[in-house]
Amino acid sequence: MLEETGLTGPVPVTAVGSHDTASAVAAVPAGGERFAYICTGTWSLAGLELDAPVLTEESRSANFTNELGLDGTVRYLRNIMGLWLLQECVRAWGEPDLGALLLEAGKVPALRSVVDAGDAAFLAPGRMPERITEACRDAGQPVPATRAEITRCILDSLALAHRRAVEDAQRLAGQPVDVVHIVGGGTRNALLCQLTADACGLPVVSGPAEAAALGNVLVQARAHGLAGDLAGMRRLLTRTQPLTRYEPRGGTRRWQAAQDRLARG
Repeated sequence: MLEETGLTGPVPVTAVGSHDTASAVAAVPAGGERFAYICTGTWSLAGLELDAPVLTEESRSANFTNELGLDGTVRYLRNIMGLWLLQECVRAWGEPDLGALLLEAGKVPALRSVVDAGDAAFLAPGRMPERITEACRDAGQPVPATRAEITRCILDSLALAHRRAVEDAQRLAGQPVDVVHIVGGGTRNALLCQLTADACGLPVVSGPAEAAALGNVLVQARAHGLAGDLAGMRRLLTRTQPLTRYEPRGGTRRWQAAQDRLARG
C-alpha cells in the first residue's frame, strides 16, 4: 500500500464502527441507556443499543436485525423506508423549495391519509406522487390532492413507521426507553422530528446531522488517546453539537387509530 500510494512513512489504520450506521449510533448524544435511535436519510434505521442480541423467532418475523456496534454493543434495528418517498416526489415536481413545501405541509390536518411506508410498491423510482395517491385511493382514504397534502401524508406515514419500530423494539427486547434520538440528514426536517415525537409519545432529540462522520472521527480520536469511552464521547457531542428537543403534543390515541386503520388495510 505504501509503495502504491507513494507514502513514505508508517500510516496508522484505525478500526472504527463496523458500518456507517454503527458510527452514526456511536454519535448519538444520549445521556443514559434508556434511549431509542433513528438514523434518518433515504432510509430510516430505528432501534435500540443492546448488550446482547435478540434471537427470537418473533424478532426475526418482525424484521429486526442484530448488527455489530461499537465496543461489542448490538444495534438492534429495523430498516424502514425513509425520506426516499419525499425525495422522489420533490424530484417529480421539479425540485420546488423544500422549506416552503414543509411549511405548507405543516398546515395540513394530521393523519388525514397514511400509507405503509415500507410497502414494496414505493421502492422503485418514478411516479411517486401518483403511487402515493393511488395507495390512498385503494385503501378508501381521502386522496391527497395538493403537493402539501401528499407531503403531509408521507411525513405522517414515516412518523407512524417510526412509532411502530420503537414500540416493537421495546417490546421484543424488553428494554423501555424514555427518549428517541434522531441523527442524520433527516434531523433537518423539523416537521418529521415533531411528528415522530407526537407519534411515539416521547421526547425527540434531533442532531447531529453528520453523525456518521462524527462517530468515525471520535473513534479515531479515542484510538490516539484524545477522547474517552463511549459515554464520554457522547457527553462531548452533547456539549458541542447543536441539538433540538421536540416534546410530544397531545396524546397518542389518534396515532394508534391510524396505525389500526393501516393494519386493517
